Amino acid sequence: MPYDILAISAHPDDIEIAMGGTVARLTAEGHRFLIIDLCDGEPTRHGKPGIRKEQAQQAARVLGADRVFLDFQDRFIVDTIEARLQVARLIREHQPRWIFSTTECGVHPDHKAIRDITDAAVFYARLPKWEEIPGGHVLDGTDPWEIDRLFFYYCRMEPSWDRFDFAINVSDHYEKKREAIAAYESVFSGKQAAFIHRVESADRYFGSLVGVEFAEIFRCRSPIVIDDLQALGKARFG
Repeated sequence: MPYDILAISAHPDDIEIAMGGTVARLTAEGHRFLIIDLCDGEPTRHGKPGIRKEQAQQAARVLGADRVFLDFQDRFIVDTIEARLQVARLIREHQPRWIFSTTECGVHPDHKAIRDITDAAVFYARLPKWEEIPGGHVLDGTDPWEIDRLFFYYCRMEPSWDRFDFAINVSDHYEKKREAIAAYESVFSGKQAAFIHRVESADRYFGSLVGVEFAEIFRCRSPIVIDDLQALGKARFG
């Protein structure tokens, strides 16, 4: 099934925290959106095994997105050929125009690995003749696919950015983000519940930088060319 946009993350709840409002806005505008988690997030802080995966599916439904999980282990995700090829296969199968991923994060090693895995997978997905390379059979039955854009969302476990390339006004969709994050009772319970308030405070601050109530910030892998100069006049206010 083709999707307009893929978002790649290490764990369930990463996408909701970083860009849940953007997902809700894009799906409301008619874009088909697929979230790819490289693991199921187990073991979770609170709750029985398997509950975080159920909560992740619920959160995706709230945002209007679909979701798939790969079989890597939480805490042990590293940049390997296997991981690159599995993500490259999903890119070929779903043929997105845009991909969102994380930048490097110095706190959680899983998050740091995602940047390199995604970069390599985007490159692998567009290359032909994998049948001539040992291990390339993972991509059998798929055709090369080149995306239009690779964007990076801000991971709340990395240091504050000194700059961002653009912000998306998510004010009208922020309640969906709240609801999606709240689905993760197995994660954000007890002392961890305070983290949700920090996320909202940050999104409100990002919004203040661009003149809206709530915003989410992003970086681009390559510069954006604007053909319609009217977009420049709208950029400051989302």
